[in-house]
Amino acid sequence: ADGNADRIVVRDHQLYTGMKQDRTKHKSEAGTEVNSAYYEKESFIGEFMQAATDVFGKTCLLQFEDFNSNDAFPLLAEYRKKFLSYNDDIQGTASIAVAALMGAAKLRRPDCTDLIAELRKESFLFHGAGAANLGILALLCNEAGVPKSQLVVTNSRGVIWVSEDGSEGNFRNNEQKEFGQVGEPSYEAKELTSIIENVKPTSLVGAVGVAPNCFDQKVIEAMMNANGEVRPAIFALSNPKTKAEVTAKDAYTWSKGAVIYGSGTAMEGVTIDGKTFAPAQVNNVYIFPGVSFGAISCQASEIPERFFMVAAQAVANSLNDDDMKVDRILPHPDRLREVGLNVATAVVLEAQALGLAGKTLGATDGEIKEALKALMWVPGKP
Repeated sequence: ADGNADRIVVRDHQLYTGMKQDRTKHKSEAGTEVNSAYYEKESFIGEFMQAATDVFGKTCLLQFEDFNSNDAFPLLAEYRKKFLSYNDDIQGTASIAVAALMGAAKLRRPDCTDLIAELRKESFLFHGAGAANLGILALLCNEAGVPKSQLVVTNSRGVIWVSEDGSEGNFRNNEQKEFGQVGEPSYEAKELTSIIENVKPTSLVGAVGVAPNCFDQKVIEAMMNANGEVRPAIFALSNPKTKAEVTAKDAYTWSKGAVIYGSGTAMEGVTIDGKTFAPAQVNNVYIFPGVSFGAISCQASEIPERFFMVAAQAVANSLNDDDMKVDRILPHPDRLREVGLNVATAVVLEAQALGLAGKTLGATDGEIKEALKALMWVPGKP
């Protein structure tokens, strides 16, 4: 198994009858290692996507899932306008994370009506520079209008930076380079507490995957000190629970219930000084059913980034009083169908406004929602 593409041992078993050679790889123009089979003139991915649309029509939706970031971004760029497609790991994760950040903004300011404008007032620190965090960064920057100076991201080399002319830096690919801070940091940029003290982020988002419990008590306290009276948001998005950057119990306990918390894995509720906190699971399931349903129902010609921003808004605006009382940054999962319908409605409305809808479902939010509701499958319904 040593050195095989996915580090799996099954192909060493005597009963394994599959192919045993490693995947063929090459260096991309960006200098990253990519799977050659994905980019050949007649690649299997391109062939499959064309065959699927030949059989099911051009409105057949094709979703990329579980590609590593070196391949995920160029594949998305290659096919997103040729087919009705998106990458859930990049765009779905970005959308639900932004929805959660909007939810945190609502907890801080329940009377806030412009959540996107509220995001532009904040600063963000992303720990980990894989597809998930890079997707969140892109959505915040390109669709919410958050300045890059307020978006800081780390990789294994510390805070990502790039020289003014772009020739030097500690980035690993072009996607990381895009969000590198201009100039090498003058502070200790590999130590989280030092980064927090200097950047003073209002939100800390972890999606490292290989550093469980890296948001220790010192990190939580640094976030508290950096924000004063403002409640900082801390998201531990790595899965499973054993890889989470910090548990809900530790985050709430160390901050005495002051942090706003979200996680990639479902966490149990926590009670601090008589108040119960119900941490939300920041999961794509709030996004991809509604985005896909909406895009298919209105026969969208493509799925632009804007769909994922309006989807995030729809999720955040689905929060109710019961959610707010227990500090939940996303609606209760029991309301997934309701939230999915809200997301689909927002997507169709945006598709029609952008001229991307092949079919008009209604002139108003209410008309579109009713049209979509009639199309929703219900258990027991023929």
